Amino acid sequence: MSSPQDADQIATGLAQIAAFVRMADWREAEPLGLTPTQRTCLLVLADRGACRVTALAKLLAITQPTASDVIAALERKGLVERRPDPADARATQVHPTATGMAVARRTAQTPAALSRAIDALSATERVGLRRALSKMILSLQQQGAIEPQRLCLGCRFFRPYVHSDALKPHHCTFVDAAFGDVSLRLDCSDHEDADPGQKAAVLSAFASA
Repeated sequence: MSSPQDADQIATGLAQIAAFVRMADWREAEPLGLTPTQRTCLLVLADRGACRVTALAKLLAITQPTASDVIAALERKGLVERRPDPADARATQVHPTATGMAVARRTAQTPAALSRAIDALSATERVGLRRALSKMILSLQQQGAIEPQRLCLGCRFFRPYVHSDALKPHHCTFVDAAFGDVSLRLDCSDHEDADPGQKAAVLSAFASA
């Protein structure tokens, strides 16, 4: 278990990085006439496809009324549109327009300064960081602090430490292939959420590895 000092220092470091990301979001969004939340909403729709307002609110970690305001603003700018939900005629889904997709593609890159900071890490450090972030995100999910994310450790296709190969100990049943920590995904479009018991078992396996 970490000491209070450890937790404070790590939390401070994460907060400093988060502050940079927020600043970078403003810099990316402002020339496009968007707020950071509007930009993020557009990126989510471009990546995941059509979503209901309730789903978008959870993905953006905002209230449903705030999500409705964000979508209304993007509609006025011609970047999204609402269409009937094929699964429920009483509901609607938010779709990015062709213009919205073009704007999302223009603003989807990782900030250059952050890319350089990541490139400055050794290969071993990058693998360790990806592993640590995966464990932290899964733990936050299990505590109910954040919505489920599309990461390997929370996916029903993920099987940790089933191979004897130290470099590729894990297995993905979706692609039926072995892989290692270097390939752990923090966001995968093929993700399907695992049940709570499987997530707990995965976190336990990583904690004891």
